[in-house]
Amino acid sequence: MPGTRNTMPGTTIRPWIIDTTLRDGEQAPGVVFCRSEKMRIAELLAETGVDEIEVGYPAISPAERDVIREISAMRLPARLTSWARANMADIEHAALCGTEALHISFPVSGLYLELMRKEYEWVQEQLHLLVSKAREIFSFISVGGQDATRADTDLLRRFVIDAVKAGADRVRIADTVGIATPGSVISMAGLLRQCSSLPLEFHAHNDLGMATANAFTALEAGFDAVSASVTGLGERAGNAALEELAVALELSGRFETNLDTTKLASLCDFVANASGRAIQAQKPVVGRTAFQHESGIHCAALLKNPLSYQPFLPSRVGRKEFEMVIGKHSGTAAVREHFQKKGVTVSREEAFEMLEAIKSQADRSKRALRPDELDFIYDQCQKNRLTIH
Repeated sequence: MPGTRNTMPGTTIRPWIIDTTLRDGEQAPGVVFCRSEKMRIAELLAETGVDEIEVGYPAISPAERDVIREISAMRLPARLTSWARANMADIEHAALCGTEALHISFPVSGLYLELMRKEYEWVQEQLHLLVSKAREIFSFISVGGQDATRADTDLLRRFVIDAVKAGADRVRIADTVGIATPGSVISMAGLLRQCSSLPLEFHAHNDLGMATANAFTALEAGFDAVSASVTGLGERAGNAALEELAVALELSGRFETNLDTTKLASLCDFVANASGRAIQAQKPVVGRTAFQHESGIHCAALLKNPLSYQPFLPSRVGRKEFEMVIGKHSGTAAVREHFQKKGVTVSREEAFEMLEAIKSQADRSKRALRPDELDFIYDQCQKNRLTIH
């Protein structure tokens, strides 16, 4: 069964990867995807190989329902899921959209129940009522515990047990405000595995900077599925980043997914442009400086073996070859390589002579040097050598 953990000794684990860029990602403040962008993102996600796309929240507006219907009509090779709150109106809106699956979100923490002025018995009752109704329309029903990582442990166990009884197909544990840690995720996995015969999903947020680590740990610890978003786009500090999780899973050697990591860079670039959220230079996996090097020791080693100071080659995620930046920390190897690429042979002695000027310029400018500045320094050094000789 897709999304069900394989626990046979010696086998790789096949997790179920859910992308929520079009739902949770678009909830990032100020982010709005137009119709064509949503359709293209869905298409790119399917091409990248995600198993399931949480395609939107139908109750938002008629326009949202229209675009979800259009994406559903594309017949993409991924399960499409609509998102709903725990009420019948949301389910009826979702029913108009043609998605195969539905996710229904329920409050499970004391704080969220208090905010809604509900007792847990209401959740229990609605679980049975809404899942039963959704079963008439959708072939797959996921139910989620909102703010689950702040919920009382016994209540959370009750929720999972009740979800099983109600006939749900999967249970989502949502770290709604991003307070989980890898240790707490491991503990939760052990606790919930004892009371659930259903696939379990972990939904991470990044408020403490641990969303991707928590999602990866969840899969290691016994969760069957995780949700993530492209570039980690989402509310506040965002979600687990799909591209980071994808590469971490691939490099671990313990997981097998349908994800084609070579498509990640173009996917991230498109989402960044559509969302108006530029990819930070230091962003893991796809950031501009993720494959940029300046240290002389590093560059010298990289020229001998590009994996010496990189965990993987840029081509693995669809980026071009690594880049050596010339600046304060550079060594002769990088300087010589820079000019060699331009067809200019520079001896080690010449490169060493240039380094003093390079480092002085970098100190004054507080940055790495541009190609024209390096050319100027080279010309000056050549003139000096001619004068001396």
